[in-house]
Amino acid sequence: MILVSELKPGTTFEYEGNIYQCLNVDRNKTAMRQMIMKVKTKDLRTGTVNELTFTGGGKVEQAHIDKREMQYLYDAGEALCFMDLNTYEQIEIAKERLTWEMQFMKENDMVMISVYNGTEILGVILPDKVDLKIVECEPAVKGDTATNATKNAVVETGLAIRVPLFIKNGEMVTISTADGKYSGRA
Repeated sequence: MILVSELKPGTTFEYEGNIYQCLNVDRNKTAMRQMIMKVKTKDLRTGTVNELTFTGGGKVEQAHIDKREMQYLYDAGEALCFMDLNTYEQIEIAKERLTWEMQFMKENDMVMISVYNGTEILGVILPDKVDLKIVECEPAVKGDTATNATKNAVVETGLAIRVPLFIKNGEMVTISTADGKYSGRA
């Protein structure tokens, strides 16, 4: 058990049967009453972000999340297939749980899989940035360079992004997985 007052961003805990990751903590202490803590959390099973309210003396159960490196093999229709290169164990994760992550993964990419209690697969942990190839890009129009001019482009995974005018078809670009935006040339 950990005290709610010890929660900090990145901490994982179990509360009312759900597994949460702490994103932010706001403490409110007035002279006449007990401290109230508002904890912004992400439910690791569903991916929803919400806010939980606790009193200062509350306790939650710590959740131990393991990370295993696996290779993304292929799209199996309703699920994506991953393999542990050490044990050759294969797992499938439903596509609806990985809608955001699918935009940044190519076949044979190495990814981190988060696992709760050694058996329950929670999802994929993406790296901060990924390198992807531009497959479709608008031509740059001469004279469109006032300030920070961008154009539409599509990368090999199907993700549509905005890139600077100098980027051409076939180039490798770096994309942030946090917001899906162009970050630079690879």
